[in-house]
Amino acid sequence: MPELEIAFEHVGVPRQSSRDDVGEQRPALAKFHAPEIVFGHGSLAELGHSARRLGARRPFLVTDPGIVEAGWVREAVVHLREVGLEPVVWHELTPNPKDHEVQAAYCEYAQAGADVIIAVGGGSCIDAAKGVAIVSANGGHILDYEGVDRVVNPIPPLVMVPSTSGTGADVSQFCVVTDTTHATKVTIISRTLVPEISIIDPRLLTTMPDWLNAATGLDALTHAMESYVSLAHNVLTDQHSLHAVHLVTRNLLRTLLDPAAQEPRNAMAQGSLAAGMAFTNAILGATHAMSHQVGGLLDAPHGVINGVLLPHVIRFNAEQSPTRYVPLAAAAGIDTDRVPAAEVAEVLADRVRELADSVGVPRGLSCLGVGEHNVAHLARTTMKDACLATNPRQVTQEEIESLFRKAM
Repeated sequence: MPELEIAFEHVGVPRQSSRDDVGEQRPALAKFHAPEIVFGHGSLAELGHSARRLGARRPFLVTDPGIVEAGWVREAVVHLREVGLEPVVWHELTPNPKDHEVQAAYCEYAQAGADVIIAVGGGSCIDAAKGVAIVSANGGHILDYEGVDRVVNPIPPLVMVPSTSGTGADVSQFCVVTDTTHATKVTIISRTLVPEISIIDPRLLTTMPDWLNAATGLDALTHAMESYVSLAHNVLTDQHSLHAVHLVTRNLLRTLLDPAAQEPRNAMAQGSLAAGMAFTNAILGATHAMSHQVGGLLDAPHGVINGVLLPHVIRFNAEQSPTRYVPLAAAAGIDTDRVPAAEVAEVLADRVRELADSVGVPRGLSCLGVGEHNVAHLARTTMKDACLATNPRQVTQEEIESLFRKAM
């Protein structure tokens, strides 16, 4: 399977352990990519200094109307100007960034003679900023770079300021863009897309609407679980995955019940960060491969789709090998002592669905607008998604169709 070969080579994880000179088995090598991280209440104040350290003079700030309205762009601009920088702000972005929006932002970037690229916002803003960086250094159209390691030339420095607790885009080597012609999402994976600096200020999470808080939290949970069972997981990613599951399952609902409480907000910010560092190094699986297709078709919230699909994918993968789901269940607070792994995986799938219910996520894809007439097309495009390469169980198009129907 060529895609699988590429995925393993890309993350730097040998498929077999090597042997030393005396013939003893040695553990596989592990690589771990992460940006510089500035974390904490009020850390947005570090934005100007961070951009300037990267050589910024005229930074290009990518955001959206909601972040502008919340006041975070105004504060970001103040911090940039305090250190003598003159930012260019571009905010004509919609959720699930579209290919034509990335191209429009790039044109603005080029005309302004900008340098360092900053994103203030959720995953859509961050992905759009990465898209601008890709095109600025490599030319062509953003959709030319779908797949693994097709971004060849070094891109401008990136500084990311996430306003949601879930996408992990601020620390990842992923960029996801909607192909509006084919109504699907394309996944771009490249080490060059790992930002230089991520500034995580939990204050920004307090202005999320409840639906976005729920969606991005479930996205973080999906990142954590899929990265842990991924074929490309390693000892460095595992602990981040498990820690993220622990934090998200204990704090997501709390942020909805008491939005002003600082402790659960901080915990969700940390959970999102841990999950992001895990999945950018271990890649993901079938949940994301399928979710990208539904999101591209319907322009629906990515995390909501993950919340619907994840329990079904857990059950599917566990039919073949449930063992890796036992530590995940323990991290989620499930009693795993002397319980068969298959039963534990089933309880974990149920627990994910219970959490999705508690935060208001629909129980099926049909509630989002997916119909039987979409299934074949969604399955075909899922088979092309790079995230499918590291799913722990090989899957056919017919099995993907079955999963979509079960999730309806």
